[in-house]
Amino acid sequence: MKTIAERFESVYQAIRAHADQSVIELLAVSKRHPAEAVRQAYALGQRHFGENYAQEGVQKIIDLADLKDTQWHFIGPLQSNKTRQIAEHFDWVQSVDREKIAQRLNQQRPAQLPPLNICLQVNISQEAQKSGADEQQLLALAATVNALPQLTLRGLMCIGSATNDVVVKQQEFTAMQQLLVKLQQRFDTVDTLSMGMSGDWQQAVTAGATMIRLGTALFGNRE
Repeated sequence: MKTIAERFESVYQAIRAHADQSVIELLAVSKRHPAEAVRQAYALGQRHFGENYAQEGVQKIIDLADLKDTQWHFIGPLQSNKTRQIAEHFDWVQSVDREKIAQRLNQQRPAQLPPLNICLQVNISQEAQKSGADEQQLLALAATVNALPQLTLRGLMCIGSATNDVVVKQQEFTAMQQLLVKLQQRFDTVDTLSMGMSGDWQQAVTAGATMIRLGTALFGNRE
C-alpha cells in the first residue's frame, strides 16, 4: 500500500507530465480523512485542502489551527443553515450558485478576516441532480458577488458529467474556459478555474483548468 508521500509524488509527476505545475494548483480533498493525513500532506508542502461537509471541515480546521498558511476550501453543496460556520472558518467557497447564499456568506464573514474567496459553481452538464448556476444566471450572480465587500470573486468551479465519453467532457471543460474568459473581461479579480477530479483532471488541465481537485489519488480510500 502506498504512503501519502508516495501518492503525492505520483500525482506531482503526473501533473508535470501534462502541464506547467507552477500554474496548476492542487486542491487536496481531505473529506472523511483524519486530521493526521492532512498533517502529513502539509509536511510535504501541500497548502490547499478541500472539504465537502461543514461540520467535519470546521472541526478539522480547528484541530489543525497550528498549521500556518493553509487555505481551506469548502467545495460541497451549500445549505443556508451552514453558511455561518463556513463564513467564519473557511478561506474559499467554491460552490456558490445563488445570490441568497452569497448574501449570507457576506453578512456572516467576520470583519477581522480577509474577504472570502468565491468560485461560482456552474452546472455545465445541465444535470437536474447537480448543484450549480445556469450559464444564463452566471453574469448576474458574478456581479452580485463582486459587489459584496466581504467576498472576492475568484472564478468558476464545475463537476463534469459522470461519463467516460471524452468528447462530452472536453466540450464541457472548453465551455467552462470560455465562461471564465467572459468573467475575466468584466471582473479583474477572476483568475481561477477549478475543474477536474481523479478521472478527468488531465482533460481539465488541457482545457485550461488552473485548479484540480483530487482526494483518493492523494490520501487513499476513505474510511
